[in-house]
Amino acid sequence: MKVLIVGGGVGGLTAALCLARRGSKVSIFEQSPLLGEVGAGLQLSPNSTRVLHDLGLERALLRSAFLPKGTQFKQWDNGKVIGESMLGASAVARYGYPYYHMHRQDFLKVLVNAVEENSNISLHTGLQVLGFTQNDQGANLTTADATYQGDLLIGADGIHSVIRAGLWGEAKPRFTGNIAWRALVPAKRLPADLILPMSTAWWGPEKHFVHYYVRSGELVNCVCVVEKKGWEVESWSERGDYTEFKSDFTGWHSDIQQLIDHADRGSLFKWALYDREPMAKWGKGRVTLLGDACHPTLPFMAQGAAMAIEDAAVLAGCLSGGSEISVALARYEDLRRDRTASIQRGSRRNATVFHLSGVKAWLRNQVLKTAQNRTMDGLFNYNALGVAGD
Repeated sequence: MKVLIVGGGVGGLTAALCLARRGSKVSIFEQSPLLGEVGAGLQLSPNSTRVLHDLGLERALLRSAFLPKGTQFKQWDNGKVIGESMLGASAVARYGYPYYHMHRQDFLKVLVNAVEENSNISLHTGLQVLGFTQNDQGANLTTADATYQGDLLIGADGIHSVIRAGLWGEAKPRFTGNIAWRALVPAKRLPADLILPMSTAWWGPEKHFVHYYVRSGELVNCVCVVEKKGWEVESWSERGDYTEFKSDFTGWHSDIQQLIDHADRGSLFKWALYDREPMAKWGKGRVTLLGDACHPTLPFMAQGAAMAIEDAAVLAGCLSGGSEISVALARYEDLRRDRTASIQRGSRRNATVFHLSGVKAWLRNQVLKTAQNRTMDGLFNYNALGVAGD
């Protein structure tokens, strides 16, 4: 089977590896000349590491991953712990697989290296995709330099997907009213033991601040979300103004001030957060979508990368079942639609929940004490490798 994948991010690369492992010949098309992104962290929960370990990537991941001992939620001003849950060895015991924190560039490097070592995968970079056609026999992809033929086409090209637009027409994503700051802090600049080996989320009125270690503990990744209007630039590479960043968190706890004060000014970026409503249908015929192309997910459940990785495994399982391709793609979509829609809605809901104040914040904190483990179990126990029943 010849598979064409548009998009060389987390979802596209993982899908290529899952499909190639089952014997497909895969071609990946990425418009960027280099596969990599502006520095940022990501969290890989057990529902995604199950897939990555099955691909044989455990050793490569461990070279640069950080294994957090838990997740903690704190009050923005006084540092009071609102709730926490254990990860580390507890996560492996409970879910069978670890929880990783990684620098996004480190993770992409692991995936790219695996792709380049696989003789069933060809990687094309610096190619602009212009469009596609399909019929009962296959799909054709047109780039600026050539036309490529395959048995099916997967759009893994993000929230502004060209493949999505070709299937369903242009539709602008929705600005959420939130902007996010991204910053990296060299751990050696910070006082010893200031930052616990955990993912920590500080919740406050109309904003929150998340930090965790990446790159084997050398860096602290910070993602800081503020409700703000009048600036709606959606770009991973938009530089942020340090003075504005610091001003946004005036009055917050001294730990937050130390992170901001020691942040690497060259790693400070600012981007507007957009999302879309869950789609009623993803693909048509021999063309389908994957990851943010069909279910862009806000970062408030740390599940964006995980959902794309799950998609990749389920898609590969459906296509290996012997069904006609269009039937297999429709089954993949049916198996994934409700779960990804639930994660989209939950992430959007958390954007409000994290930013509550007063009595509503107090009530939220009481609920958190009993709900956290149930939420984690529902997320982390999902077995994408077995969903297709193959």
